[in-house]
Amino acid sequence: MAENGAKRIRLGMVGGGTGAFIGYVHRIAARLDGDYDLVAGALSSRPEVAKESGKNLGLAEDRIYTSYEEMAKAEAARPDGIEAVSIVTPNHMHFGPTKAFLEAGIHVICDKPITSTLEDARKLLEIQPKNGAKFLLTHNYTGYPLIRQARELVASGALGTLRVVQAEYAQDWLTEAVEQSGTAKGAEWRTDPARSGAGGAIGDIGTHAYNLLRFVTGLKTEAVSADLTAFVPGRQLDDNVHIMLRFQGGAKGMLWASQVAVGKENGLQLRIYGDKGGLEWSQENPNYMWFTEFGKPRQLLTRGGSISVPPAASMNVRIPSGHPEGYLEAFATLYSQFASVIRGEGGDAEGLLPTIADGIEGMQFITASVQSSKNDSKWTRFSDV
Repeated sequence: MAENGAKRIRLGMVGGGTGAFIGYVHRIAARLDGDYDLVAGALSSRPEVAKESGKNLGLAEDRIYTSYEEMAKAEAARPDGIEAVSIVTPNHMHFGPTKAFLEAGIHVICDKPITSTLEDARKLLEIQPKNGAKFLLTHNYTGYPLIRQARELVASGALGTLRVVQAEYAQDWLTEAVEQSGTAKGAEWRTDPARSGAGGAIGDIGTHAYNLLRFVTGLKTEAVSADLTAFVPGRQLDDNVHIMLRFQGGAKGMLWASQVAVGKENGLQLRIYGDKGGLEWSQENPNYMWFTEFGKPRQLLTRGGSISVPPAASMNVRIPSGHPEGYLEAFATLYSQFASVIRGEGGDAEGLLPTIADGIEGMQFITASVQSSKNDSKWTRFSDV
């Protein structure tokens, strides 16, 4: 049983075999609140790795698959088949499994970005899920309590009319050509256009920064002016991104994403400024957020602190104030709330969870930015892609 006494949801996984970081993270997230039981998997495109990974996770031999097609067909036919599946493969392998499982009536939890091309992302809207199967895109940073409080503060008018939004996501793990070492599989596929798509750093982490600013502000993007660069010699996809954004209503934005920023580990930050106030938040210290009303001293808001916390944030505060809560818990929040949606108990939570529409917009962001960069940073409207 789950922590809340509900029956656990039977879960499968596509990708995420032995040594895969993001698969491990998804499995922890699924376990944290006890909402899911992992009972089946097609954990690798390599049969021997798929079988060994399944055994390591304790899966029954007849539920260790070597292809997602076989898994979708077999599990849909079982009376005890999986009810949901996590897709944690490289980007180019998101569309096929998503389509197969939704059409089999199995709920889908998919890592971001939603697909490797905008065309495939839009095709997902044409799918008619069997038995009302649902879809979740794991933009996990939207699960942080203070990010949800920031969203509520913006919506309440506490910042007034928004003017400036700045988002950045900086890392340094691709400062050298590690993809050429033969030992960094995560780097290999992320820098390969055939598997990652047209975007490198912009698809891997830039989409997180973009999704976060959209989630918190609610601003609609009109156009982007982008400069995408591959600094490492021989690298096929961008490893550094500078983008200006224009929003409906006149607000302006800037986004920086880099995987060659030496000294940066996981520097996701968001700054929002309106005519009445401003907010500043950093993922590496996610339990604190600065809020300033114009003409007044800055206030340090804490997760679960004494300042009034809106319902959307308070329902995700897991532990008392002063006890750090972060990355894994945010992932788990999405999994837990999606479990409520699957059980028909979604309530207000469903409106907070990233959807296919969010995934399509993320691909519009990548596509427009790549197009802009190829045209000497010419302003490119979303409506033109």
